[in-house]
Amino acid sequence: MRAPFLLGGVSVKAGTQRMINLPLPGMYSDTPVTMAVHVFHGRSQGPTTFVSGAVHGDEINGIEIIRRLLSLKSLKRLKGTLIAVPVVNVFGFHNQSRYLPDRRDLNRCFPGQESGTMAGRLAGIFMREIVSHCEYGIDLHTAAIHRDNLPQIRADLTNSQLEKLSWEFAAPVLLHSAAPQGTLRFAGSESNCSIMVYEAGEALRFDEVSIRVGLRGVVNVLKSLQMLASGAQAVVKKHSSTLLQSTSWVRAAKSGIMRAQVGLGELVSKGQTLALISDPSGIQNVAITAPFSGVVIGRCNLPLVYEGEALFHIGKTRATSTLETSLELNMNDNDFAAPQLIEEPAII
Repeated sequence: MRAPFLLGGVSVKAGTQRMINLPLPGMYSDTPVTMAVHVFHGRSQGPTTFVSGAVHGDEINGIEIIRRLLSLKSLKRLKGTLIAVPVVNVFGFHNQSRYLPDRRDLNRCFPGQESGTMAGRLAGIFMREIVSHCEYGIDLHTAAIHRDNLPQIRADLTNSQLEKLSWEFAAPVLLHSAAPQGTLRFAGSESNCSIMVYEAGEALRFDEVSIRVGLRGVVNVLKSLQMLASGAQAVVKKHSSTLLQSTSWVRAAKSGIMRAQVGLGELVSKGQTLALISDPSGIQNVAITAPFSGVVIGRCNLPLVYEGEALFHIGKTRATSTLETSLELNMNDNDFAAPQLIEEPAII
């Protein structure tokens, strides 16, 4: 029998699960605030991995992914230890805001410090209580407000462990991305915890496909780490990701009202019109065109734009035929609805 797992001063016996409420800085109304942490401590040895959602408080797809993950029966036979944190930025979540009350971006404040800002203190708690225990992490994100992201994995692929797990996740597209300083990914790499980021959907909205691709990916990674039995959730198929060579944002050439001409996940050719921007009367029209051929992996959903605003995020790849097949399989896979994995109606 494995030794108990200690987190936040609470002991979790092998073969059991427990929810632990980590104390956070309280509200100025003297209302206590806690971060809910779910610990599954398997009977058998294995890696310790965390899955986190809502580091940005308005990015809620990750919360639903974790809710569905926690309901999987296969977790009863888990090897190693799984730590699931549905809402990291509790304050932003309550305010439906990306940021903390001190107006800081939590994902630029890691590793934090006990005597620092509110964001720094919260980051420090997460590093000390969660990341310090783990070899691996999956951080679940969405695009910012009024933007949408195609399901994608971002990871430092020079890390051989992360490269393997990123392919195992099997999101439609995969981006090599060195972690910016101050992010959870960067702080994790400094603490010997390999972390990948899953980006999908938009803030404050549930997207069923993004949720199902994310849940399937997390299960794939846990199976690859041998934390779940190879036959667990066997209905979940791994489709091939397409590695993007580079990405670039296309920006508004003028302020005005944008009429998008291409959708998320659409393959575009160099010179193709992505959007038209006009004044309210429609007298002046400016076409926004693709600077190179690729796939739309992110886009602005708000038609009202200012000059210089990021409108379309285009990923460049030579494997256009492979990408088209991958997108079709990943985004329209009937296996998403398999009752062995999703035991409830889809969110419409």
